[in-house]
Amino acid sequence: MELWVTEEHLKAVRLSYKITETLYHGESSFQTIDVVDTVAYGRMLLLDGLVMTTEKDEFVYHEMISHIPMLAHPNPKKVLVIGGGDGGTVREVLKHPSVEEVVLCEIDGDVIDVSRRFLPSIAGKLDEPRVDIQVRDGVAYIAEQKNRFDVILIDSTDPIGPGEGLFTEEFYRNVKAALTENGIMANQSESPVANPREIRLVYTLLGKVFPAVVPYVATIPTYPGHYWSWAFCSESRKPSDGFDNPVAAELEKDCRFFNRDVHKAVFALPNFVRERIYGEAGVAASC
Repeated sequence: MELWVTEEHLKAVRLSYKITETLYHGESSFQTIDVVDTVAYGRMLLLDGLVMTTEKDEFVYHEMISHIPMLAHPNPKKVLVIGGGDGGTVREVLKHPSVEEVVLCEIDGDVIDVSRRFLPSIAGKLDEPRVDIQVRDGVAYIAEQKNRFDVILIDSTDPIGPGEGLFTEEFYRNVKAALTENGIMANQSESPVANPREIRLVYTLLGKVFPAVVPYVATIPTYPGHYWSWAFCSESRKPSDGFDNPVAAELEKDCRFFNRDVHKAVFALPNFVRERIYGEAGVAASC
């Protein structure tokens, strides 16, 4: 008997993956957690039945959310990752030699434990001494932080369930207050294809808080619409501040998606994406 796992991307679109084995199924205090071994994408982590990451294409998401903002900061020493219990974003942040501390704030400790056990290629750096794991609600945690982090990465789930509180103006204002001078925030900002309502909501909120809000995009095969976006946000820095960072040349040697050409190209937005983010005028912010 063939086994398949299916995720509904849109009301009229579902994507199915043939699996060879269910490696883990459990229910935490917040959500169901599954790890399955798929034929096409290797091991796959699902939360409440939604694909979070896979061994085959995780590098796109984790390299994009991490290196674009990190390179734009002149000297990122302290970094906060909210969400991201699979450990992939932490792994990429640690590739930057200036980093002294990475705080991982994940509301669901079971996600961390399951990822360590079944996804070591993604979660393998969580035990490094520079990593401080806080199993806490990110909304409450960020409200306590003032002028502490050089870079904050919001590696959240969609704006439903445990991730819902990470999509409010109050939350983003607390994030801004937690940044140091020249601080940068980046967050995942949904799919321009599959989530037009959500993406407009995210950028409307961000625009109320940060003077500079610049979207960038990349293709991820297992994500809704196969096309994803992130937002670069800062009081004073721009993405172009990182284009000539010498660290980028070293990152190229260890990255599977990121390189210096990609770094610039991901800010080129198709017209339909501009329209869904900015409205009919479709005017994009300068990077």
